[in-house]
Amino acid sequence: MLTLNLTHPICLEHKGPVGHPESPARLHAVNKLLQHHFFDEMAREEAPMGLDEHILLAHHEEHLNFIKGRAPEIGMEQVDADTYMVPASLEAAYRAVGAATRAVDAVMMRDVDNAFCAVRPPGHHAEADKPMGFCLFNSIAIAAKYAQEAYGADRVAVVDFDVHHGNGTQNIFWSDPDLFYGSTHQMPLFPGSGEVSETGEGNIFNAPLRAGDGKEHFREAFDTAILPSLDAFQPDLVLISAGFDAHASDPLGSINLKEEDFAWATLKLMEIADRHADNRVISMMEGGYDINALASSVGVHVQALMRGTGEGKTPNYEDL
Repeated sequence: MLTLNLTHPICLEHKGPVGHPESPARLHAVNKLLQHHFFDEMAREEAPMGLDEHILLAHHEEHLNFIKGRAPEIGMEQVDADTYMVPASLEAAYRAVGAATRAVDAVMMRDVDNAFCAVRPPGHHAEADKPMGFCLFNSIAIAAKYAQEAYGADRVAVVDFDVHHGNGTQNIFWSDPDLFYGSTHQMPLFPGSGEVSETGEGNIFNAPLRAGDGKEHFREAFDTAILPSLDAFQPDLVLISAGFDAHASDPLGSINLKEEDFAWATLKLMEIADRHADNRVISMMEGGYDINALASSVGVHVQALMRGTGEGKTPNYEDL
């Protein structure tokens, strides 16, 4: 497997107040780990700037104008209860969108088998008309819409294993039966959505977990709710909202997963991509707020993308 890593230095300049969990340290740790020689075989590119026309595939024009208008020239602006912008934030958000669309180009044109986008701010909470939960633009929803628009993809799927439900992606996909959204997440927890009863046009599949659940419940949710529905959907492209805050060490959730659980989920999704999507997989980094757990979890996730196996060696971030 040839895996493309997309990132950009400006994503390290986006920040919130001191102590905010969605900090530059997250991406710094991921980038440091992915420089290890275990990942030498990856292709690497800087994320290009996203385009307004692509953002507007998933967001209302009023939303785009709001984000542009709130971008500060100095200081910090609060755009949501826990979402902030500094002067670098607008470009960082555009680079995250650019990473998403460039990944679609690379995978759909068969330049690479799959891609991992190490960018921030994250995206899956941003709805069509509002920022939310650390997110400005919903990059993964934009990727799905772009694959439809630019490449005529008939069926595009997003599977989200972040500990928080991707309300934004669900909101944007809600009325389009050619888009699939499947999510495992903790409930009750921010943002409060993600009930099993939320089904859209029969294209939304939520499998909520309870605080304290671990490997067995997570894998059961995948095996019984997410994977069979995804297999039946027969996606042309599989996108992963790769949040790693369901890790047992994460301070913002109470799900007890370990690194090997993320590798397992990645491989299961790759099996379906192999069956239906000619191995086309794109992963976008979402949450994960314990630095060591985030980096190590990304390591096994990317190794699975590169090797198609959970047995690849991955460095321990704490040893770097």
